[in-house]
Amino acid sequence: MSAIENATSAPYTVGDHLVDRLAELGIDRVFGVPGDYSLALLDHVVAHPGVEWTGCTNELNAGYAADGYGRMRGIAALFTTYGVGELSALNAIAGSFAEHVPVVHVVGAPSRASQAARRLVHHTLGDGDFTHFAGMHAGVTCARAALTADNAAPEIDRVLTAVRDQGLPGYLLVPADVADAPVGRPSRPLPVTDDTSDPAVVAAFVDAAARLLGRVRSVLDVTVLAGLLVHRLGATRQLMTLVDAGPLPHATTLWAKSLVDESSPRFAGTYAGAGSAEQTRSAVEDAGALILAGVQFTDLNSGMFTQHIDRDRTIDLGGRSAHVGAATFSPLELPTALAALTALISELAGRETGAARSMPTPQPTLSEAPSAPSVPDEGTALSHSQLWAAVTAFLRPGDIVLADQGTAFYGVATHRLPADVTFIGQPLWASIGYTLPAMFGACTARPGRRGVLLIGDGAAQMTIQELASVIRAELPAVVIVVDNNGYAVERAIHGPTQPYNDISRWDWTVAPQLFGGSAAATPPHAVRVTTHSELQSALAAAEDQPRRLTLVQAVLPPTEVPELLTTLAQALAHANSARATELPR
Repeated sequence: MSAIENATSAPYTVGDHLVDRLAELGIDRVFGVPGDYSLALLDHVVAHPGVEWTGCTNELNAGYAADGYGRMRGIAALFTTYGVGELSALNAIAGSFAEHVPVVHVVGAPSRASQAARRLVHHTLGDGDFTHFAGMHAGVTCARAALTADNAAPEIDRVLTAVRDQGLPGYLLVPADVADAPVGRPSRPLPVTDDTSDPAVVAAFVDAAARLLGRVRSVLDVTVLAGLLVHRLGATRQLMTLVDAGPLPHATTLWAKSLVDESSPRFAGTYAGAGSAEQTRSAVEDAGALILAGVQFTDLNSGMFTQHIDRDRTIDLGGRSAHVGAATFSPLELPTALAALTALISELAGRETGAARSMPTPQPTLSEAPSAPSVPDEGTALSHSQLWAAVTAFLRPGDIVLADQGTAFYGVATHRLPADVTFIGQPLWASIGYTLPAMFGACTARPGRRGVLLIGDGAAQMTIQELASVIRAELPAVVIVVDNNGYAVERAIHGPTQPYNDISRWDWTVAPQLFGGSAAATPPHAVRVTTHSELQSALAAAEDQPRRLTLVQAVLPPTEVPELLTTLAQALAHANSARATELPR
């Protein structure tokens, strides 16, 4: 309901309609930075009883925050001004598109009169053409609209419905004077999401899948490898129903880490092609039948395309189509396909009689690294293996863990997480610095859940300003800055001693004070650690004060990286070289 709906003398406007529709989709806050072209529209946000304005330090960070919020809530909104604001946020929107995060980008634009007269107003290119920036969004949005007083309501509804249903960003351009233009109140809610699956296609898919599954010796010879699209398309419940129907061994890709309960004895680990632990690789690649659920193999998600998947033994479920061996079935929605397979697996499990089935006892693997390594001598420098094992042991159910691309992501990726931990990374778009603002968005989407941020010093220098928003919002969070004095990933790939991989050395322990910590109700705590024992003490202190922000500056050797990252870096170095004709096997 609009904030001004009760004021009978006030007209219902385009701005009211937009914010009401955002609220209808479950959005309770919008992120952004104000600008003069968007101020009238922001008044409608501030006046709305169910939607909160959440300002950020810059538009790029606001886009990252909206992305983090969207991953937790299913959809998000970002408000910027025209030109300078929207282009600052465009990198974040592109990342949301690449990683299937629905974010509505609302841009306040110059008035209709200014556009019609082709005036050379600020934040433009000075050529009187107001279509440039909408065009720049064309490749990274699923739907776009430039609003007028006449088309605003239906165009808002069309774009928002597309964003919700396709799980991708959308773009709305709102001229400054259109926000207050009167519009009729909506007579019905947004249309419900339809299942586009063709019943005949479903039947043919079931028949083909049944024939493939009929060749396996036991239901335990069927493995599920789950990917990111399961989460993005809202099919997590159907996935778990399928896994439990066997019960089936299952793994996830790096991109989908924490999609399933990693503490389950049926969890085979995190699959990354040749970079996988042997038990994980065998469970996936040697299965009698393999079900790929929402999996997309990218370079950093597959160990540089070293996955070995036998198509003849694979049922591959995409977002809106499926493959059984070489046969394609479309249109077939992922949740519908998972439900159909569940019935087949239940039937297969029910036919198995005689000796009781049980899962084999899991053997120790890289994905089950010990939670506490042997304690080194007091003065021994902190290592990656000690850092990531200690961090994993520190996590608790309910935490939202964000690992920035690089040492942080690949350091924690090989460790099992506790149940009910949400893991967020960005391994496809891989924009360093993403996770700090994304933590702000993700934690505001799920109030009360603790954020645990793992980020390199180079990445943190990109977006550290948003620590001010975390402090202002009094979010419970633990920030671990991996201080290896530069771009360790780039050093591992090429140029370990080259100056372009160096950065300025910061004292991270003073950052919370700089960004408002001294005025916080519960002052943040910051500490620099160089040894395992100092790290353990810092984490224990964070556990004792769960409602405050704790920042840990963890000092590590500049040229040391996690084992998985070493493997990937070598493959990347080869792939990026002039000598590369194919990827290494």
